[in-house]
Amino acid sequence: MRAFASDNYAGAHPEVLAAIAEANVDHAVSYGADPWTARANELIRAQFGAQAQPWLVFNGTAANVLSLGALTRTWECVVTPETSHLHVDEAAAPERLAGVKLLTLPTEEGKLSPAQIEPLLARQGDEHAPQVRVVSVANTTELGTVYSVAEIRALADVAHANGLLLHVDGSRLANAAVATGASLAELTTKAGADAVSFGLTKNGALGVEVVVFLRDPGPEGFAWLRKQHAQLSSKMRFQAAQVVALLEDDLWRRSAAHANAMAAALAQRVAAIPSIQLTRPVQANAVFALLPRELADAVRPDFPFYTWDESTGEVRWMCSWDTTEDDVAGFAAALERAAAATA
Repeated sequence: MRAFASDNYAGAHPEVLAAIAEANVDHAVSYGADPWTARANELIRAQFGAQAQPWLVFNGTAANVLSLGALTRTWECVVTPETSHLHVDEAAAPERLAGVKLLTLPTEEGKLSPAQIEPLLARQGDEHAPQVRVVSVANTTELGTVYSVAEIRALADVAHANGLLLHVDGSRLANAAVATGASLAELTTKAGADAVSFGLTKNGALGVEVVVFLRDPGPEGFAWLRKQHAQLSSKMRFQAAQVVALLEDDLWRRSAAHANAMAAALAQRVAAIPSIQLTRPVQANAVFALLPRELADAVRPDFPFYTWDESTGEVRWMCSWDTTEDDVAGFAAALERAAAATA
């Protein structure tokens, strides 16, 4: 199957699998006291800054929930776009596991603006109202758009001016970094973010994400919080080996650049089909489009993808590290044939 449904559909990168196999020799101390984890932490600090405090976890939901749980107390809340993964696709895990309330806001192309934050602060200090503590944004957003360094800095500035923290859901942070031409540190630490859920699984890992607190000191007791949430791996060397494989020689950047390039190529090809209308800027590895339902249904069996908005028929096509030029050409050709047949 070759799909455009999700970058989670792609397998693990061969270099990542090779790194796991290479780590599978002899015995190693458990629970992260091993050379692979030490090297992974070193590489993460090289990317995000010397003060960065990395914590390996199994998946993105855990990375987000643990980040927010560590940064908030039970009477505090998190501001996030109404389209955010936190709100739409975490099955209320932030509320259930972190005990944190989400305040969601409408956005333009999935991106919060600084002007939206301050009106929410009128009841700061009022014991009857939940207290805003964290602003959380995804980069890239769920709508495939990308925050620039300046946009992240503006959000961080308004957050810090009001005693708040900025968290970045970086499930596709690699794609955002490539799209902006910025380093991971420039897009987070240097721009003023306080914490990031650094995603690797969508970019070729088998199953590892990293919670990174960007300021020293980090939240107290996080080691226990990770353990309580069943995210402490006993054989952490296999998680860490994946991080090393992706970060050591910039495999993360090459893979993200390829995914972004395939999305741009797909958008260019389908834009010429009269019955297809691109609906959002193509800035990273996602393409959003409107097309007749019969056209979508005609090609979906061979190239699976999701309908993003059932009310409008808008679909989302995701490209991944292993999407090939032949995949793009084959999918576009199938769309062209179906469009001609249904015209």
